[in-house]
Amino acid sequence: MVHGFWRTLVRVTTASLVVGSIMAHFGITPQQVVEQSGLSQERVVEFVRSGLTWVLPNLGLGAVVIVPLWFLIFLFRPSRVRGD
Repeated sequence: MVHGFWRTLVRVTTASLVVGSIMAHFGITPQQVVEQSGLSQERVVEFVRSGLTWVLPNLGLGAVVIVPLWFLIFLFRPSRVRGD
């Protein structure tokens, strides 16, 4: 599962690098993309802040339930025997 995550991360990074290089070749900047989409830098920062104010409390609330359950399952599961 972790291997798949890293493979996806490398693919997304590579694709972003290729697309960013092509856009830079044509003189397109991130600021132009944001302005053409009808947003401002302040608006983007506000979206991020409002997202974080929603995510963090819910993440903490979920962790209060999930982390103890995971710990109990981890403690009481049978040990695995690894072969050579």
